[in-house]
Amino acid sequence: MKLYITPGSPYARMARVVVLEKGLSDRVEVIVAQTRAADSPYYRINPSGRVPYLVRDDGVGMEESTLICSYLDRLDGKPMFEDEGLESRRLEALARSMTDGVAVWGRELARPSGEQSPTVVLHEKNRSERMADLWEAQIGHPLMQGKLNMAQITLGCGLGMEARNPQFRWRGGRPGLNAWFDRLSARASFAATRANAGN
Repeated sequence: MKLYITPGSPYARMARVVVLEKGLSDRVEVIVAQTRAADSPYYRINPSGRVPYLVRDDGVGMEESTLICSYLDRLDGKPMFEDEGLESRRLEALARSMTDGVAVWGRELARPSGEQSPTVVLHEKNRSERMADLWEAQIGHPLMQGKLNMAQITLGCGLGMEARNPQFRWRGGRPGLNAWFDRLSARASFAATRANAGN
């Protein structure tokens, strides 16, 4: 199988973490895609140009991190990250909301300075602060402290975007979230996929 990614994408990182946690590195080839270029050959593989994108062994392509992670998790018939009910889905949705906002913010900052929207930048900065406060209050939840699940992976990949966005300062005054993230970041799958880990 081929997994197309960009190193800075938190969504691609989610899929890469699952590949490592499931021991699928020998079955999944990770390929860096060229995106946001008018003539990229990647668009012939995935017309939307989004990542992650998984081309299965049968040649069928799959887009969207949640779907790809679920597919990879179920390959061996022993899913590790199965949905644990509505509470797990609630936490994953909160984690995805934070990640989505920080991703929009990062894409805006990547535009030429004359094309950036100060309104969007400020909106996403403020959202990230509210969400970090919420997560400081929620991080003690048993589902965030127990075995690795998609809510944890999603939040970890979102918070890890601090490596690409120096304005994303979520650590101040949030000791619980800091300690949780530092523990998660020590996992081999997270250490190997962080933005500045040579990828």
